[in-house]
Amino acid sequence: MSTLARAPVFKPFTLALVQLGQIGANKADNLKHAREMVLKATTQHSKKPDLVVLPECFNSPYGHVHFPVYAEKIGWTPGTKYEIEKSESESVKMLSQLAKETKTWLIGGSIPEADTESDKYYNTCTVYNPDGDLVALHRKIHLFDIDIPGKITFKESESLAPGKTPTYFDTEFARIGLGICYDIRFPELSMIAARKGAHVLIYPAAFNMTTGPLHWELLQRARGQVIAEAGEKEEIIYADIEPKVLEETRQGIPVTTQRRFDVYPDLRTLTNRKA
Repeated sequence: MSTLARAPVFKPFTLALVQLGQIGANKADNLKHAREMVLKATTQHSKKPDLVVLPECFNSPYGHVHFPVYAEKIGWTPGTKYEIEKSESESVKMLSQLAKETKTWLIGGSIPEADTESDKYYNTCTVYNPDGDLVALHRKIHLFDIDIPGKITFKESESLAPGKTPTYFDTEFARIGLGICYDIRFPELSMIAARKGAHVLIYPAAFNMTTGPLHWELLQRARGQVIAEAGEKEEIIYADIEPKVLEETRQGIPVTTQRRFDVYPDLRTLTNRKA
């Protein structure tokens, strides 16, 4: 669910990623701690970040039994201004105020969302500009259903419904594509975002410790270079994103201009959904 300008802008910017510790059962405490960490992220670094990102399910324990209990009604309609003061979501109100207070772009990880119209639950990421406006919303498209005998059984689909729309949004420094956790394992979503002009792809995540460690660095790195990496504990990391590096790399390996859409389809033309 997206907000796009006609021509995306790509300028240098500073990114802050917030990695939280154990998420507890008390939502109010979780929201308070997330707020404290974002405030810390925007004040402790030598260069104030332009964009701060929280992790997946930052306001609730992660599990299909918890999602309905912690779910909040958001009720955002794409293409219309969202009235924060009338929102029924305490998490949305907190994130909006935080973005406005810090004057930064804020990607609110994800929270369980209750959709009153469809009577379904979603794993939902919300995005706020420095004025505190809710400008984009992404519902996790690929649900994590897995059954490994003797190791792990987990099915998000037991309580969640999948999203149906790729999401990208424009800032004054980049066009950004969004996914949530398991979405990263499906290259089609990132390919579509890239073909739609996204310069940066962001996936708030809460990988499990059974299937996650083998792939999380590999999936994110792809053919790139890791420039900032957190440990296993609660931490805030920063990265300076330089468009020049991307431009030089694409000049050396010009796959973006040498695709053969006469042989295979252009994924950009296969989806024209807008949020």
